[in-house]
Amino acid sequence: MNPSNPVSGRRVVVTGIGAVTPLGNTAVETWSGLKAGRSGIGPITRFDATACPVKIAGEVRDFDPTAPLPAPLHPRGPEGEALTTAFTPKDARKFGRFTHLGSVAAVEAYADSGLDAHRANIKPERLGAALGVGLGGLPEIEGMQTTLNTGGFRKISPFFIVQIAPNLLSGQVSLMLDLRGPNMAVASACATGGHAMGEAAEAIRRGDVDVMLAGGAEGALTALAVGAFAQMKALSTRNDDPAAASRPYDQGRDGFVFSEGAVVFVLEEREHALARGARIYAELAGYGASADAYHLTSLAPGAEGSQRSMRAAIAQSGLAPADIDVVSAHATSTPAGDGEEAQAIAAVFAGSLDNLNVTATKSMVGHLLGGAGGMGALAAILAVHEGVVPPTINLDNVDPAVAALGLNLTPGRAVERPVRAALSNCFGFGGTNASLVFTRA
Repeated sequence: MNPSNPVSGRRVVVTGIGAVTPLGNTAVETWSGLKAGRSGIGPITRFDATACPVKIAGEVRDFDPTAPLPAPLHPRGPEGEALTTAFTPKDARKFGRFTHLGSVAAVEAYADSGLDAHRANIKPERLGAALGVGLGGLPEIEGMQTTLNTGGFRKISPFFIVQIAPNLLSGQVSLMLDLRGPNMAVASACATGGHAMGEAAEAIRRGDVDVMLAGGAEGALTALAVGAFAQMKALSTRNDDPAAASRPYDQGRDGFVFSEGAVVFVLEEREHALARGARIYAELAGYGASADAYHLTSLAPGAEGSQRSMRAAIAQSGLAPADIDVVSAHATSTPAGDGEEAQAIAAVFAGSLDNLNVTATKSMVGHLLGGAGGMGALAAILAVHEGVVPPTINLDNVDPAVAALGLNLTPGRAVERPVRAALSNCFGFGGTNASLVFTRA
């Protein structure tokens, strides 16, 4: 950072968390499930999977985007109209599932941050959003194509574009919460959440804004999407045992489990948060991004690009690899990808592996695609905040090549330990990588 720049010392902290995942419809429920080592994977119910080779997924259950909020919010100040639900039934029909999931998570994060009580003293231009999605509105695209085929052009909904456009999540959140600062939509496949958080933090560090809502969502559990990944041989076919299907690093892993959900955070300039007495979960101290430039769907050998994103995040944080106690791994449960990332982690943290815990949350929630980066970050942030490392479940027989690296994969049970800093990884198709470092604030 440039010491002559008056904003170069601005630090970014996490003051709010919201989540809608296969483990629960709140961040508290999700974190409780992770610590307990509970699986959120089950049979597909969102479409008839009888003829599909893959019949399991991580579904968000009992979700109602029109459910009343625990308490009214007043994002336009105490004199403004109260927000009592994320969506009215009428408005809910205008948006796609990824916007429903992401908006509810965003509202939870906003409420959790305590910002609402201070809105009369915060200019809305100092708050923004960076929210993304991986695949976007596939359910709505499939449904509207059927409508077109059977009913003709006049049956196309005037809300169809609003339902599928990737930036409508960030747009709707900014409208609901009166966020008039930077408004960005990130679409970098499974690295979406990490890039959204990293770029949001950079906007705060530059002084463009004081608060950003950042994260990602996915609501694309459709026959077409699951069938397409199945055709790529990317998904687990352990249909007879859904809870054991996602098994990162295990010798018997056979692919990832397709999931849906959203995870959103409130990122805030540290002095701004302290001035209002906010609870701080952790500091987002480092962000690294890179490209493999190797293959569209496979990691580079030794996950070379992933190594660079991790090293860049650590360097920006001002820490050394030995200062990192936890890695929240991308670890999708694919035969090739897990081993490559494990090599990268072993290389970056060589010399300090004895003190390092690696956790793979996808063993419990599956792969949230555009929401995956936020899911990994949630585990890292709360590991720092609570001193608890969630387990990697279904790790019955560690892949011998991974075992030879000497990583502590936190098998089976959560571990309580002091966590000074945690690194979270998310990597996506196209060879795109993002890593984040979280520390005690």
